[in-house]
Amino acid sequence: MNTIPAHLDHLVLATPDLAATVADFTRRTGVEPAVGGTHVGLGTRNYLVGLGGTGYLEIIGPDPEQSTPDGPRPFGVDELPGPRTLTWAISPPDLDAAIAAARARGYDPGPPLPMSRRTPDGTLLQWRLTDGVSAHPSGLVPFLIDWGASPHPTASHLPTTPLLAVSASHPDPAELRPLLTALDTNLTLTEGPVGLTFTVDTPRGPVRFD
Repeated sequence: MNTIPAHLDHLVLATPDLAATVADFTRRTGVEPAVGGTHVGLGTRNYLVGLGGTGYLEIIGPDPEQSTPDGPRPFGVDELPGPRTLTWAISPPDLDAAIAAARARGYDPGPPLPMSRRTPDGTLLQWRLTDGVSAHPSGLVPFLIDWGASPHPTASHLPTTPLLAVSASHPDPAELRPLLTALDTNLTLTEGPVGLTFTVDTPRGPVRFD
C-alpha cells in the first residue's frame, strides 16, 4: 500500500515558537529549513523543506516582526502547546473541478479563497485554497490548493528530506475514508486519538514527526 497520499502538495507543521521548532528540525534531521516568507496581515511566517517531487513541509508559526493581527493567527498557532503536524494539502489538476466532484460525491470542501505571501527576494506568490479545518475540524481531511501562475515553492530548490510515509489516527476512521475518496486521495488510517504523523529520510536516518 502506498503510504504517500495521492496529489500531496504539502504537510503543515504548526508551532507557537517558530525559531525553536526550526532549530529542533535542524538538530534532528541535519537539514536546515529554508526561509519561506511572511503572511502579511495574518501575523505568521513560514520555513520550508522539500519532501521530494512537488511535495514539501511547511513549518508555520508567529512572525515576531509583524504586529499582532486583529483576528486569530492561521492554524491557531498561538494556542498550541507545542509543535504539531496539524493538517495537509493536496493539489488536484483542476481545483474548481475537484471541488465540484467532491460536492457531487457528498463532501463539500468549501469555496476557494485567495491567499498570498512574499518570498525573501520580494516575489509575491498568490494561490487559492479551501479551508479544510472549517470543512472537517480534525485536520485529517486535506484542504485543496492551486498555485495558479505562481511558481510552486519546490521550484526554489529547497533543502530536501525525502518523505517516507504519512499516516493518521482518528476515533472513527470509517468516517474519513469516503471523504478522502471524494477528494480522489488517500491516507493510511488507524483507530485512535486524532493525530497526523509523517516520517522523512535524513542524513541522520529516518525521523518521525507528529
